[in-house]
This record gives sequence, structure tokens and C-alpha cells, in this order.
Amino acid sequence: MNPNPRRPRVLVVFGGVSGEHPISCVTAGGVLRAIDRERYDVLAVGITRTGRWVEVSDDPDRWAIVDGVLPEVEDVPGRVVLPQAGDPPVARVLAEPADDDAREGASSEVALGALRELGPVDVVFPLLHGPYGEDGTIQGLLELAGVRYVGAGVLASAVSMDKQFMKLVLAGQGIPIGPYTVIRPGEWEQHRATWEETVTTLGLPVFVKPARAGSSLGISRVTSLDELPAAIAAAQEHDPKVVIEAAVVGREIECAVLGGRNGEAPRVSLPGEIKVTGEGHTFYDFEAKYLDEAGAELICPAELPEEVIDRVQDLARRTFEAVGCEGLARVDVFVTPGGDVVVNEINTMPGFTPISMYPRMWECSGVPYPQLVHELVQLALERPTGLR
Repeated sequence: MNPNPRRPRVLVVFGGVSGEHPISCVTAGGVLRAIDRERYDVLAVGITRTGRWVEVSDDPDRWAIVDGVLPEVEDVPGRVVLPQAGDPPVARVLAEPADDDAREGASSEVALGALRELGPVDVVFPLLHGPYGEDGTIQGLLELAGVRYVGAGVLASAVSMDKQFMKLVLAGQGIPIGPYTVIRPGEWEQHRATWEETVTTLGLPVFVKPARAGSSLGISRVTSLDELPAAIAAAQEHDPKVVIEAAVVGREIECAVLGGRNGEAPRVSLPGEIKVTGEGHTFYDFEAKYLDEAGAELICPAELPEEVIDRVQDLARRTFEAVGCEGLARVDVFVTPGGDVVVNEINTMPGFTPISMYPRMWECSGVPYPQLVHELVQLALERPTGLR
């Protein structure tokens, strides 16, 4: 028996090419601060806005919001290379010349001779939000590499990221959702009058959203048809496909879901309620989430009748299972004045900063942040890659 067994190595990946790059960095800072360094060895890898994988500091303070300034992954010489399927699970840094011209002139022989091992990788914690990270793309890469990872697989990530297909799957499973419509690329410009009639049918106000984005980026609340073109343009800055949702009158309630161990049912937190309190926020927008400390208040547990809490938790669990989710997710619902519960969306990699709703709901449910991070890593270590 080895008296000094090697601690599992966790590769924390964050940043990315989506508009949620800085929030991903802040999320990583929270996880890097919470992860138990006596249980795990930690390696931090950032993805720049141009898509380069680089070795970065694992100091949580490096990834904090300071004086309202959001952190970014800076480009540096060298790039991190993951193993391929069948190779030993060891990450490497491929040393490269510092400037682009020298990189282009470097031979493959020179590059291959400059590999530096970073050590074994037992599990990847992909803390990426939005397209090209939360949408199944990095999950597919890790499946091809044969590396275990935290969170949902390829299909659940892709379905949950695309609000249109998420709603189709949920409706097919009999889960209540609100009225909506989808504007595909080019349709608004070709049939503007038709879409104005459709929005009128939905009833004002409506929420105009990029179909595949998060962190409330590009979302507008539209109270008159005159505001619709600007709202669609704002959404299309993040995604050419746009979802328009009818406003649901009700309280915004969220529920955190954590995968079950050893084949058991998913675990569900106490629900929390978001109350937008800051001036200038008509809904829970990007600034209220991340930049304005007084922008919103989380009440956990939400002040709801016990019977409604049970239904919220049941719908959160059913939503998690409907998309085939694994690991973690946050399910957002509306509770109407009549007591109906309507699912708004599921997020397979929710914000994970210490003030984010997902860890705070688990905190008030008896699972502190460090234990939550440990549980997620253990779930990933127990789960094989490939079809399951």
C-alpha cells in the first residue's frame, strides 16, 4: 500500500471566446479559493479571447473584480496541450516564440522538442460560460481526449445552452414553459411586419434574448413595438438567433440541482428568490448580477408555501433529468400569483462566484462552498467518459 498516495489533479479551465469571458474568470477565482488544496493538486489554465490555451496563475486574487474592473486571461507565449485518447493523462505546455512572426517561422521539430510537462490531469473543471464552453463544445473535446470533467455532457450542454431547443425538450417532457417565439437569422429583416404581429400576439412586455448566451448579456425588456428593433439588434450582437419570450407575471425563483452519487436521484437545494433592488434595473440584468452590489437581493429559502416549495423542487429535478444533465445545474422558474410554477430555463454551468445564486442556495441548504466544490469533483471522478 502506498503510504503517500498522489492527490487527484484538477485542471481548472476558464476564460474563453464568448462574451462571458470575464465572468468565467471571476467564477474561476471563487473555485480556486474554495477548492481544498490538501485534497487536490490544482492547475489553472486560461483560454484567451482568441482561443489560445495558456498556463495562468492559480491565485484567486488574480481573478477577482477590483474597483469594478473585470479580469481577463492575457495571452502569453506557449500553449497548453491536452492528451489525446489513449495517451497518459498528462497536460503539457508547448513552448512557442513570443511574437506572431516567430511563431509562424518555427518548425514543427522545434515545437515538438519544447514540450514541458505540467503533470497528470485526473479531472477538468470547465468553468466556461456561454458559447464555445457551456454549449457542449469543450465537453466534446474532453470526451475525445478521454479526460473526466465536471458537469453536463455534450448533449445536455448543447440543448440547455440553446433556449429554443431547451424549451422544445422541456415541453416534450410535459414541463410547463411560457409562451415564446424564435427569430432565425435573416427573418427579422425579411418579414418585419409579420414579426411585429407575432410579438403583439405574445403581448407586451416581452423579453428579447440571444438564443445562446448567458449572464443576461444582450437581453432587453420591450414595452412597445418601437423598442423592438433596437432590442433585436442588441441580442444579435451575441447571437444571430433570437428568442422572444412573453413576460410571465410572477416571482423569480431559482433552485440549485446537484447530481446524485452512485446512481441516486439528483439532489435539490432550497429555492431562493431574486429581488431586484438597485435603481435603474428593470430586471435581473448583467450589472445587477455582477457589478452593482445593491442591485439584487437573494432570499433563501424563498418565502413560499411548503406545497409550492415541493413543486418548485420537483420541477427543478425533472428539468435536470429531462435534458440528461449531470453534475450541476441551476433551474430558474416563475411562481405566478395563482401558485403555478413555470420553468424559465436551466443553466448547466451557472455563475459560481461566492455571491452567485447557485453556491448561495446550497450554502443555505447546508452545503458550504468548499464542500460543494469537493462534491462536484468527486462526481466527475466517479463518472466515466464516453457513452453512459
